[in-house]
Amino acid sequence: MNATADELAGVVDLFGALTRSELERALSEAAYRADGRSLDEASLEAAIDDAIESFALVRHEPRGNGAETTVLVAGPTAFPSVPAHAEDVPHILDVDRRRLDRDALGETAREQFLEAVETATENPADADLEELIDISYDVEAWAPVDLANERDQLEASLE
Repeated sequence: MNATADELAGVVDLFGALTRSELERALSEAAYRADGRSLDEASLEAAIDDAIESFALVRHEPRGNGAETTVLVAGPTAFPSVPAHAEDVPHILDVDRRRLDRDALGETAREQFLEAVETATENPADADLEELIDISYDVEAWAPVDLANERDQLEASLE
């Protein structure tokens, strides 16, 4: 099973949010149900990292209620889709659905976007600045944040 970023987001979305290890366990269950095989852990790690980098998944640390564990949520660029054989994963895993504060999620996405902009503007030859501009609109539609200044900074780096 080679999960796409949208499929990773789809599995996470079944639960509202998952820790990285919970997501790996969920995908492992789905892969086993699909063809009885286990996942390639290195490929899965790379897929999760790529999904985070592309904002299909957002890393978030919920505050309060003693929950200080970092979770992954379906991000602004994702079109969540549940991969084949994963629809029953919520019944298999002992993980309750998580509901997170959208404002806090928005601030987290904003901070991660600012980090991506900083990295991109320091090394514009190594970055896809136009893609980051597109992502800025996705983040704004997904959360109550304003990234106009960052877009201006990216556009200036294009010139």
